[in-house]
Formats: sequence, C-alpha cells, structure tokens
Amino acid sequence: MTRETAHCTFCDLIQGAAEVSICHEDADSIAFLDIQPVNNGHVLVVPREHYESLADVPQELGLHLFKVTMRLAGAVTEVTGCNDLNIVVNSGKEAGQDEPHFHVHIIPRREGDGFDIPLPFAGSSMPDRTVLDAYAVRIISALRDPMRHASPAAETVNKTKTAPRERVVAVRRFDEPARRAARADDAPPATAPRRKRTLTIEEGPHGELQYGPAADRPDDAA
Repeated sequence: MTRETAHCTFCDLIQGAAEVSICHEDADSIAFLDIQPVNNGHVLVVPREHYESLADVPQELGLHLFKVTMRLAGAVTEVTGCNDLNIVVNSGKEAGQDEPHFHVHIIPRREGDGFDIPLPFAGSSMPDRTVLDAYAVRIISALRDPMRHASPAAETVNKTKTAPRERVVAVRRFDEPARRAARADDAPPATAPRRKRTLTIEEGPHGELQYGPAADRPDDAA
C-alpha cells in the first residue's frame, strides 16, 4: 500500500475535515457526490484507507468496492432517471487520475451532456491478428506465472509497514507410501529362491569355539 506522503483531499473528507454529501458508508468504503459532476447524481466510491492507485488496492477490498458500486449504480439510475451510466476508474496520472486516492466514478449519462469516453479510440489502428494473439498469450502467461509478485498492498504488515516481496513457487508434493508401493511394483521378479547362510561351530585344539561358514541352502531346504 502506498501511504499518503502529500495532502489528500479525499482523506480529509473521510476524516470529516470538510463538507461531503455521503450516500453510502461501511467499515471499508464510503461513497459521496462529486462536487463537480458530469450530471447530477455523479457518485464517487472510495476506500477509507489511503490507496493511491488500482495496483495498490488489495484484491478483497477491490471486490468489495465493486459490489458497492453495483448497488449504488442501481440506486443512481432510479433516482436520476438515467438508464445509461459510465463506471470509470482512472488509475495513475497518465490515465487522468486527479486525486492521489483510488476511487470509482459512477456517472449517470444524458443525451447531449457533452461528456464522452470515445471507444473505439479514433486515433488507434487495428493491429494484425498475430499481434492480438501474442498479447493474449503473454497475458495468460502472466496470470499463470507462479513467480509473479503479489500486490504490495496484499503484503502490508499492521497497515503501517510493507513486508518484503516473496516469490511463491508451486512445489510438487509426493505421497511417500504411494512411491514405495510404486517401487515395489516396478521391482524385477525374483529369478531364484532366497538362500539362507548358516555357520558351523566347532571346538578348536585348545577347547576354543571356532566359527566357519556352512554351505548355502535354499530357504525351503529340509
């Protein structure tokens, strides 16, 4: 998690240091009306903890924020009479984020309101299918890579310090009894019966006992 190092307007609002028109709040999130709305009913959904961008938000909190957004979207539609909405996240300066505190826009849309997020983008070209397929493969690989780093926010310790990143590797686990059984199954069949080795005991010339090997004989010998 990226802790605030400069003034954050949203943190002031959450802490009650400024006026704000709240329409939802719970232990982890708060939603309020944008003071410069595209249309009336423009709502911002914000985490109470300070996370700067989408990359910093823990996955569980991100899911909660989206659930809150979905609930509020229905209410905004009912109240404003607008059937169309934009749900917008600007994550990072180059993406147009104007406050250093992650937030989700719920923007009711009216015909002719002049606001637009034009997609498809008029300045873009249509890449060759091989380029699209290559990016798809790379994204799939990134999702499956067991060595990828977890989000820094997911490794926060006591909400004040960020733990060092750890590499997580999937390790095969073996069932040792099953391995022993497999080895037994793979063992070559016996080609001859086991032979028993015995010793002879004789009295020496001075009365001492002398031990010597006797002839090998099969286990089933009489």
